[in-house]
Amino acid sequence: MTMTMTMTMTSNSANKLIIAIPSKGRLQENTLNFFARAGLVMAQEGGSRDYRGIIKSLPGVEVLFLSASDIVAKLASGEAHLGVTGEDLIRETMPDNDKSLELLAPLGFGNADVVVAVPKGWIDASTMEDLEEIAADFHARHGRRMRVATKYVNITRRYFAEHGVTDYRIVESLGATEGAPASGTAEFIVDITSTGSTLEANALKILHDGVMLRSQANLVASIAAPWSAEVLKFARQLLGRISAEQTARTSRDLIVTAKASRLAELTSGLEVMTALSMVPTDDSVQSITVRVGAKEATSISERLIAGGAERVSISDASYVFEEQSPLFDKLSARL
Repeated sequence: MTMTMTMTMTSNSANKLIIAIPSKGRLQENTLNFFARAGLVMAQEGGSRDYRGIIKSLPGVEVLFLSASDIVAKLASGEAHLGVTGEDLIRETMPDNDKSLELLAPLGFGNADVVVAVPKGWIDASTMEDLEEIAADFHARHGRRMRVATKYVNITRRYFAEHGVTDYRIVESLGATEGAPASGTAEFIVDITSTGSTLEANALKILHDGVMLRSQANLVASIAAPWSAEVLKFARQLLGRISAEQTARTSRDLIVTAKASRLAELTSGLEVMTALSMVPTDDSVQSITVRVGAKEATSISERLIAGGAERVSISDASYVFEEQSPLFDKLSARL
């Protein structure tokens, strides 16, 4: 922890866990819902114009409501311990982000792809290799490099270098990037898309290998932040609740009832949550609990019945608290 980082926080915030979240729009709504599902309800005590907030159930946490770019800046400087922001923004503004940030968990919303899109009229352009050939031919015929309009300058340069595309020039886009080819300011684009409908409306197509990054909102930790023992205690509480909700949401407990001599065979390869007592010689009926993925719960239950189980009950929970918190363990490993 450096003196500079410590001084950036107010005296009231010095021993608090600081978490930065989006200040408006759909991303803020989804973020608030995400934390609320884990019993972490965020509130702006001074109203919607107040950029600071609290989590009433965790008084050791302070919330900052910021723009997307400000969230990344706070995480980079260590002025926020945790933040919610898109992976595309992190990869673009912090090329060396792996050194100072840890992406703890994708959150399942804010999904968008950063893609290479060219005019549909380019019938010979399907791959990045085709793009390099077209660029070389364009340069030979016009005496200049093809232009690519984008807001994602660093991501573009890295991806193009990986695919051997060199004969191009970046035109930084300040407006609607997808309109650049039609307006004549660029020959093709790199942009972000969720459904592809805007690209379609502008007669653009994505190259087969032109998905540069599949982005979504992430819960991100700053390695540069001052992680005192007190702050780590709050982080364990917050991340423990998130882990408990995620485990509950993504898994199901199956209570499997069968003849005791068959239980071990039936549940082989599954995560057994209750110990199986010694198999009695009279082959009586017993039950054990196994944990499976939520999406596979029904099919696994049917397989167990077909294999000889007498009954399988599927149970879900609001939270599953465990001794180990995967998210906190992931954070601890980097500190």
